[in-house]
Amino acid sequence: MDHQHLSTLLWREQELLDLLLFKAEEKQYLILTGKSRWLARIAHEIEVVLEQLRTLEVERAAATEQIASRLGMEANPSLRQLADSAPAPWNDLYAKHHEALLVLVTELRGLSDANKELIESGLAVINDALTNAHPATTTGTYTQAGRASGNAYRSVTLDGAM
Repeated sequence: MDHQHLSTLLWREQELLDLLLFKAEEKQYLILTGKSRWLARIAHEIEVVLEQLRTLEVERAAATEQIASRLGMEANPSLRQLADSAPAPWNDLYAKHHEALLVLVTELRGLSDANKELIESGLAVINDALTNAHPATTTGTYTQAGRASGNAYRSVTLDGAM
């Protein structure tokens, strides 16, 4: 594996992270507009992109390992470490890949956190609505005479009497 191959893998990783960012923004749009019908589909699409990223990460790790070995570096260097040790022009290119990946990951984390908060607040609103729509009833016990004691639940008859 050579520097060109690793650089190509890093470009592909940036493209996939950018696609993941787009999918996260789509998810946010669906949440905000209440179009929950499509949430399962977008979740599947996000999982497909994540699987592609996992596969790419394995290939990138192997390419990085080979280049690091040739440069006399320790096993499993970070991209920043590789950029610091690589010859020109690769050192500059790896540094730019590193910066771009950091920006994308930071944006993804922020959007992911925002989506999580939106979902959690939406669930809280639904839970509150359900709680208020169906207030909890308590049932008391009956005495030996068959009369209710305590806070027994009483139903309303058709004529409105209790």
